[in-house]
Amino acid sequence: MAKVTYLEAIRQAQMEEMQRDDRVFIMGEDIVCNVFGTTTGFVEAFGLERVRDTPISENGIVGAGAGAAMVGMRPIVDVTLSSFLYPAMDQIVSIVAKSRYIYGGQAKLPLVIRSCLFYGNANAAQHSDRPYSMFMNMPGLKIVAPATAYDMKGLMKAAIRDDNPVMMFEDGTCWSSKDEVPDDPDFIIPLGRGDIKREGTDVTVVAVAGGVPVALKAAKQLAKEGISLEVIDPRCLMPLDRELILRSVRKTGRAITVDPAHQTCSAGSEIAATIAEHAFDALRGPVLRVCTADTHIPFSPTIEKALFPTVDRIAAAARRLVGIEQPAAA
Repeated sequence: MAKVTYLEAIRQAQMEEMQRDDRVFIMGEDIVCNVFGTTTGFVEAFGLERVRDTPISENGIVGAGAGAAMVGMRPIVDVTLSSFLYPAMDQIVSIVAKSRYIYGGQAKLPLVIRSCLFYGNANAAQHSDRPYSMFMNMPGLKIVAPATAYDMKGLMKAAIRDDNPVMMFEDGTCWSSKDEVPDDPDFIIPLGRGDIKREGTDVTVVAVAGGVPVALKAAKQLAKEGISLEVIDPRCLMPLDRELILRSVRKTGRAITVDPAHQTCSAGSEIAATIAEHAFDALRGPVLRVCTADTHIPFSPTIEKALFPTVDRIAAAARRLVGIEQPAAA
């Protein structure tokens, strides 16, 4: 075990899988020059055949990756920022998501599409999107959004080994966070298995991606007030570990979803609907959502940061739920 950053965990996962399987290669913009540090040493280790810089054409990059996957390779396509997925929508939606289905399972598509959720850095509207919920609506895609270095490494390795297309959403607000990470080359975390990041008894908080560390800070603060939060990290949004979430809600009787994406049709909304549909009898109050307002992200750092889930907003939601059962003042 070694303590490494979230970015280093990505590098290690890719390096180990490329060493293990010579069908794995990586392609994307600025891969060779290694802008973000996730391909350090790759050209020296694998050469330019397996470490490929591409033109600035996301539709072409993803399409080439899909074709390579269908003929037996296992490509990792780095689309850099999640906002850059939009030019590749036709390939992702019409080809990548549908090919296993329309070919009756005859075609495998072991393709990993990496992209960073690059919000909270004054990057303005065109570079700050968190679009994972948009892709949750498309059958055929596995959606992963890790919050820790440990989870990132295990899930990335599992994604590369999977025969289905996997979209890896890497939260830029977690890049510098550090965690103990196994150095076992066969360490993986199965896709679709969530994790309890903090046990609690009063309120279940299901947090997504960068919402996880914020929820943990809120839990620590509320513990001083005698309110115990259980923080659940789904880690994968498709497939979603519904059993883990529902088990926690049945224990606490209260639920909050924390999601950095826009509130309408968000991952948090899907999780809230799942809770309402399958654990309504256990609820002592409404399922509350702490998400980002339905507005484009402004350039102003002061205005931007207030839009995303905060410790104060999560704490206020938890106090509201716990207070629902308190008798009214005489």
